[in-house]
Amino acid sequence: MIRWSSILAAMAASVAVASAAPWDEKAIDAHVDRAAFVDLLAPGRLDELVKAGEKLFAAPFTAGDGVGRPFATQAILPTKRKRKPEQGFFRTPGMDATSCAACHNVPMTGGAGDFVANVFVAEGFESADFDSLDPQFSNERNTNHLFGAGLVELLAREMTASLHDIRARALAEARRSGAEVDAKLDAKGVYFGWITALPDGSVDLRRIEGVDADLIVKPFSQKGVFVSLRQFTDNALNHHHGMQAAERFGVRWTGEADFDGDEKPDEITEGDVSALTAWQATLPTPTVLVPDHAEWKAAAAKGDLLFDSLGCASCHLRALPLDSAVFEDPGPYDAAGTLRRADVDKTTRYDLAALPWAKALPRDSQGRLLVPLFSDLKRHVIADEQIAAFGNELLAQRFVDRNVFATSELWGIGSTAPYGHRGDMPTLNEAILAHGGEARKARDAYEDAADDERSALIAFLKTLVIAP
Repeated sequence: MIRWSSILAAMAASVAVASAAPWDEKAIDAHVDRAAFVDLLAPGRLDELVKAGEKLFAAPFTAGDGVGRPFATQAILPTKRKRKPEQGFFRTPGMDATSCAACHNVPMTGGAGDFVANVFVAEGFESADFDSLDPQFSNERNTNHLFGAGLVELLAREMTASLHDIRARALAEARRSGAEVDAKLDAKGVYFGWITALPDGSVDLRRIEGVDADLIVKPFSQKGVFVSLRQFTDNALNHHHGMQAAERFGVRWTGEADFDGDEKPDEITEGDVSALTAWQATLPTPTVLVPDHAEWKAAAAKGDLLFDSLGCASCHLRALPLDSAVFEDPGPYDAAGTLRRADVDKTTRYDLAALPWAKALPRDSQGRLLVPLFSDLKRHVIADEQIAAFGNELLAQRFVDRNVFATSELWGIGSTAPYGHRGDMPTLNEAILAHGGEARKARDAYEDAADDERSALIAFLKTLVIAP
């Protein structure tokens, strides 16, 4: 007779012996197995994956985990350095933190960062360290919050699918007719310019606006250059912590299990990245605070109306409709160096609409979820000769012009001061007055408004908060 109680006790004992001591100086005691979290996850399984991701996000990685990159650089593309740097941690080119939560913590874990948490983006210097804060060496960026990020990525995916469908239909018509076909690029009511499809199968992209030539809407970073939470996570793990994801720095792409030469192979597994992605994707959306203070409540109501009449909503769209809230990882548009759908037999899927916070979001007449992000997920020229504060960067990022930035999502802005892509504007008033370029008309309308109207707009923006 099989004594299951004895077998289970022996198994438990073996696990206890194998596990790390409570004082062991490692943050990762076990890696996540991606294969255990595939197909549409039941709520309990999603909760397990999310908890694993939360632990990794808050974990202060140590040398025992593989923190550090002695012979790798901060570059997104795996790049070797010739010699080990004198210091492992370095404020400008990184490493610059032991945990994700070290920077994403305002007003709580997963949030934004104060000026002290700024990072330095320097893609052109992937092979060298630099010790200067001079903007000719890097672009200094403030930390964005991650709340509602799963829905943001899903919106970008659907918008991309719409733009690709427009391109495909235009090309089909050009081939059929033998003539050039102009097609307007419109996705969820956001205008991205025009394309011209030619009978030979080529496309004239000279009239596109606010999106790359691949017509992929990239919703992450101030420049709008990262397509997915997964890609963003792979980048950040290496840059900030020297923790290399095997899906980018491992044997498949580099021929090495220990690319950075710190004697810790496969530091972050595909499953670990899946867990980190799931935690970020399931963070609740920011909300609208209903002030208890009667004067604030009245001012915010007035500012709510002024937000539209002053022209702010021309770029900061109040909400975008989402057809499906099922998040699939890896996603459909990730590039090489990030795990892709073609790389796996089965994807991980979870329905964000089933989460309690998502059930509270409104739906339109077609049943689509209305995501109140206050953005159009499009890039715009945001500086001009007179109002140039947002055009202070000297280095282009991913071929995006220096004065071009993606429209900031305003949800949560009442909880995430300071403002501006550098985080050097303590007040919303300063940030609004810094808008130039395509936002100049709205900015000037705000400047010309009466004092009580400007105050009312600020009162409204201060109700867009991240709830505890």
